Amino acid sequence: MVTIYDIAAKASVSAMTVSRVINNTGKISEKTRAKVKRVMEELNYVPNQTARSLVLQQTKLLFLLITDIMNPFYTTLARGAEDAAKKSGYRLLFGNSDESLEKESDYVTTILIARVDGVLVAPAGDPSLPHMESLRMHNVPFVLLDREVPGIECDIVLGDSKEGARMLVEHLVSQGHRRIAMVNGSPSISSARLRLQGYQDGLKLNDLSYNDRYVYETSFGPLNDLSEMEQWIDRMDPPPTAIVAGNNVLAVEVMRLLRGRGISVPDDMSIVCFDDLGPYSEIEPFLTVAAQQAYQFGYMGMKMLIERIQERETTLPWKKIVLPADLIIRRSVKEITQP
Repeated sequence: MVTIYDIAAKASVSAMTVSRVINNTGKISEKTRAKVKRVMEELNYVPNQTARSLVLQQTKLLFLLITDIMNPFYTTLARGAEDAAKKSGYRLLFGNSDESLEKESDYVTTILIARVDGVLVAPAGDPSLPHMESLRMHNVPFVLLDREVPGIECDIVLGDSKEGARMLVEHLVSQGHRRIAMVNGSPSISSARLRLQGYQDGLKLNDLSYNDRYVYETSFGPLNDLSEMEQWIDRMDPPPTAIVAGNNVLAVEVMRLLRGRGISVPDDMSIVCFDDLGPYSEIEPFLTVAAQQAYQFGYMGMKMLIERIQERETTLPWKKIVLPADLIIRRSVKEITQP
């Protein structure tokens, strides 16, 4: 393995000079810096990252922990996070909790062992509080994405879940719908609670009564068993003419269930949802959605994290960014003419 002493000997400089070039520290002429880098390339030198981390007290590694890699919202978010990290000279590690507190706990342990410089995290829900407290106790900077965790103050990037859900209900009402149901995520997730509030506000603003029998709460992730949702649909009497899905994954699950029962969307049932379907929506633009700025979630969250890392010796106020959702009207809603 090539060492800095090998490079120093071939470049006719000191080992300290080579170290300063590698770590970009100290005053070195551009001519000497170029000569050392040229020798490093000739010898195919790979820096010892562990030793470098000990010297600089940083690893230049960041961690992105999300809840569902299959969700196009998070894949686009991850792209934004990676782009921002790379621009600032950081490398990005990745974890997927699958909405599981147990997996999230395991990843937090991995994060602490890896000694990453900071974490961008979409928490599994309110019970994630001990995991966030563990990061803070070990002085690991973090920024939350998409979901708040009551009891922890920190930098955070959110979408306007409440307003987005209200817009979806308003659109359905404008198309003549009066019996509007909702399939939503767990009430232990802040964004799910806000989307339920937006749904309720949309009904109230249009003089429609709220009926909790028209609301079904489950996981935001893919569902292996649709039998309980099927029973919920059967219990609604009279049946709804439209369903608001709390995210894109749930919208797909609802349509999968309806198709299996011979119910056509939108002819027999209209569907709208929070979050778009990524590139799939460009190939076959069908679902009417409240689209979030997924790329900006990741990009802006990462910029906030890097700023927090670089200014960790100072006391910066916590930042909260709320990104608006955009209503995109497509073909999943049928207009109903009231008698």
